[in-house]
Amino acid sequence: MTTLLTGLVSLSILLTLTILLVASYQSKKKSLIDTTLTLNYSSASKMSQMIDSLFLSMRSSLRYSATVLIDHPSRTQQEAIEHLEILRKSGNYFNSLTVVDETGTVRSVSPPSLGTVGQKLTTREAQYALALKKPYISSPYISKKYKRLLLFMSEPIFDKDGQYRGFVGGTIYLQDHNILNMIIGNPEIDTSGSSYSIVGSNGQLLFHPDKQQIGQNIQSNPVVRKLLAGNNGYDQMLSINGDHLLAGYAQVPANGWGVIVTSPMELVYNELHSQVRMMLLYLLPPSLFLLLIVIQLAHKLARPFVHLADLMSKMGSERVELPPDKHHWNREADLLTKAFRTAAKKIKEKTDRLTHEATTDVLTGLANRRSVEEILQTWTKEKKNFSILLLDIDHFKHVNDTFGHPVGDEVLKQFAEIMKSCVRKSDICGRFGGEEFIALLRSASSTEALSVAEKIRTQMESSTNPTGQPITVSVGIVSSPLHGDSATQLIELADQALYQAKESGRNKVVIANEKGC
Repeated sequence: MTTLLTGLVSLSILLTLTILLVASYQSKKKSLIDTTLTLNYSSASKMSQMIDSLFLSMRSSLRYSATVLIDHPSRTQQEAIEHLEILRKSGNYFNSLTVVDETGTVRSVSPPSLGTVGQKLTTREAQYALALKKPYISSPYISKKYKRLLLFMSEPIFDKDGQYRGFVGGTIYLQDHNILNMIIGNPEIDTSGSSYSIVGSNGQLLFHPDKQQIGQNIQSNPVVRKLLAGNNGYDQMLSINGDHLLAGYAQVPANGWGVIVTSPMELVYNELHSQVRMMLLYLLPPSLFLLLIVIQLAHKLARPFVHLADLMSKMGSERVELPPDKHHWNREADLLTKAFRTAAKKIKEKTDRLTHEATTDVLTGLANRRSVEEILQTWTKEKKNFSILLLDIDHFKHVNDTFGHPVGDEVLKQFAEIMKSCVRKSDICGRFGGEEFIALLRSASSTEALSVAEKIRTQMESSTNPTGQPITVSVGIVSSPLHGDSATQLIELADQALYQAKESGRNKVVIANEKGC
């Protein structure tokens, strides 16, 4: 009844709200996406223009140096170095500058500490620039010598007679200090959530907010392919990590690089969710007021049935207090309550029996392995101090083979009783499998555990058993946190100690050490 009345009113409210929210959501979503794409394209265009201007200025400075160094052969090396030093330090465009003659020999270099004067060119980019005899800008590459990502630019040098005399080249370390890195080398996400990336002419990431992605080739990305084809614009794309982005992109004419400004689609959804929350803030109060009135009326009529339904939903997952045994004014509710009480009692009896069977070894009445492991996990997580006895009846297979399994079962039950008699009520005794048993001694040190283990061992050895022959037991001992702080580690060390007790003659107690036995 409560559900029916509440459902009818809720459905009416829900349909009205849904129509309003869906219409507003779709309209706002399209508007936000279009606006974000346009803004990102504008930002990418401005950034590309700035980079383009920067590279034109770099090329202009190299061209000026080439005109100054036309008569380089007649200049002293010191004069050439001084000119390069002034160019490098004043403009801060390049990390190093080099003058190379037409034979490929380095004539001057700045900074002089590079020590390459008189050496022949070895890099593919420099050799290509020498053979090209034209202005050249390389794709970014990793220097074999310095293991850094760099860019190489050069301007040819022609003498007054038009003879090619070599080139002046500048090297830009993309992650080192220079004007280029100062401008675009730290593409952090701004307050609006947008960030930018720089892509080389070969599709290689040169700058990115995640520095670990720098150097990756992303030319397979549809937006990057459009950039490399010389197109500018905006589009939706996926990041390297698979995130949905809104991207504006523009190419840098001077070097063929591409600038991509992106905003995560999540920003659009966050804005949409904010608008939905605002609408709900205005629409929900009156709707909820009406709904509360209906619920109150329906609840008053259906209260006893709801109470019984709540109790039924908890059955099997937690302890349920049965409703008081009293008559209810509602005849149907009274009959249902009585039926529930009868069913609940039967379920509780069956649940208690199943729980006991699931946690207890049927033969010995001790805790079974699963129950012991759960307790052990709990104690280690709570960092309790305790000791573990891992016990194994010696030559138990011989007992089964000689006297039969029924006698073996009686031996196991007898040993279980001895274990229980030797430990405290707060300790846990369990059967770990076959003839292997375990005891968890709460707040017991290794010395105290040794005393308990010896007591069990001696009682078992001296007790009269169904075989009529002495039966002994070997014991391995570990303590937490002395020997370890994880259940797996403690059991492993206890097993090693038990193995040592077996190997050294059986009928012994061995305490594990911290490094194992």
